[in-house]
This record gives sequence, structure tokens and C-alpha cells, in this order.
Amino acid sequence: MRPATLADAPALAALGAATFTETFGHLYPSADLQAFLQGTHSADAWRRTLSDARHAVWLAVHADATPIGFITAGACKLPIEPREPRAGEIQQLYVLARHHDRGVGSRLMRLGLDWLEAGGFAPLYVGVWSENLGAQRFYGRYGFVKVADYGFAVGGTIDREFILRRGAGTHGAS
Repeated sequence: MRPATLADAPALAALGAATFTETFGHLYPSADLQAFLQGTHSADAWRRTLSDARHAVWLAVHADATPIGFITAGACKLPIEPREPRAGEIQQLYVLARHHDRGVGSRLMRLGLDWLEAGGFAPLYVGVWSENLGAQRFYGRYGFVKVADYGFAVGGTIDREFILRRGAGTHGAS
């Protein structure tokens, strides 16, 4: 695990597109998926994120230095009203499927939570697809509970997403 740098933008673009596609690609028409990936997982989009001090990104890398997962944390941008002024968010957490069940996601999660907590962010939020039960269980182990839902756009497709919240004093898994 290591902090991502601007030089990692192309690798994050490729990894972000690969992990999103392998996890959710089957849900969307090709045009919707491509529009989403171009907007969210382009090298330019990652350069903007990596240049923004309000975000932190870590990469999980294989022994051969190949990126296999990442987490992005920062100020909450989910549609919560009213949103607490210091609300933080686990914005993205993805690991290539062939590396699941090896503790990679848990180690990334701990880095993201530690960064948010050290920065004084509270409460903490995460958005998760309403049908991704595995991710909901994962976040539940860290004390996140459902507080709302909203529509998440992938191109012209709108998914039902849950907003999970971890309140002050909730510690969850370590």
C-alpha cells in the first residue's frame, strides 16, 4: 500500500475502469458505461483528484508493483441534507476480483478511515449500490449503517444507491 501520486493517474484510470467494469459493467448499456468511465476514470479526472488536497488516494500494489486496488477518501459529496460541515466520505474502494478475500480491501479501508479521522472529518459516509450486499456487509463491519438512498447516474442509467453513515464514536472493525 502506498499513497498515489500524480504519476499514478494513468494507472488509476486503467485500474478504475477495470474494477468498475468487472464489478458493474454487466448492468449498463455500453454507451452508458463508456460515458461514465470517460468522465470518472480518465487520466485527467484522476489528475484533478490527485491534485486536490481535500482528497487522499492510496494504491494497493502486487509484489511486482502492478496496481491491484485503490481507495479515495475526502470531503463528503453525497446528497445528504443537511450535510454536516466536516462530513467525510469513502468515495471509492475497488480491488480487482482476483485479489478479493486477501485483506486488500480491509487494509485500504483502514488507510482511508485513518486519514479521514486524522483530518477531523465526522461523520463519515459511503455510497453503495443497493444490490451489492457484499459491500454493504463489508461497510457494516466498520460501523456504517444505511441512512438514505439516492439515484446514482451511470450515463443515462440511474441506479438506486444507499448512503451509509458512520457516526462519531463508532469504531467498527480494525
